[in-house]
Amino acid sequence: MKTDIILSGVGGQGILSIAAAIGEAALKEGLYMKQAEVHGMSQRGGDVQSNLRLSDQPIASDLIPLGHADLIISLEPMESLRYLPYLNKEGWLVTNSQPFINIPNYPEMEKVNAELNKLPHKVVLDVEAIAKEAGSIRAANIVMLGAATPFLGLEYEKIEEGVRSIFARKGEEIVAMNLKALKAGYEIAQSKA
Repeated sequence: MKTDIILSGVGGQGILSIAAAIGEAALKEGLYMKQAEVHGMSQRGGDVQSNLRLSDQPIASDLIPLGHADLIISLEPMESLRYLPYLNKEGWLVTNSQPFINIPNYPEMEKVNAELNKLPHKVVLDVEAIAKEAGSIRAANIVMLGAATPFLGLEYEKIEEGVRSIFARKGEEIVAMNLKALKAGYEIAQSKA
């Protein structure tokens, strides 16, 4: 088993929480894991990217070579395009449909969507709308995690445990809301996978 994942988006979207939940799940399954983070700009609005590698064998490098990512999880559609050269031919892109316009020359969404539509394996969803329905727009990243779960090579229950673990200190209400968001994203991806 080997899964190479690129997580991308902008600062403040919760990418590192997604990585933490996947990491918890991978460790519970007894897998090896390496993670490399590149924060571009650490404040809200700067691009954020992380390489996450999971395997049942030891992993030599924490960086994913071009054309080798099995999955790109992106909370921002233009950011997903930035990392497409890393995606392998059979890889999946799971991305938010709604832009976070943080630069004056942000491309027209029609052009971004035209590029996304060229991909054979993708799940594109409005994670903010789904998160709002699940209880809080702040859980958009966990909706995205749920949508990516079918492509991780990890059991859904292990991802659920990972989410429970990273939010436990915030109380049962926050845990329950995030689990609801996770399930909402997962169910949408199941219908598209």
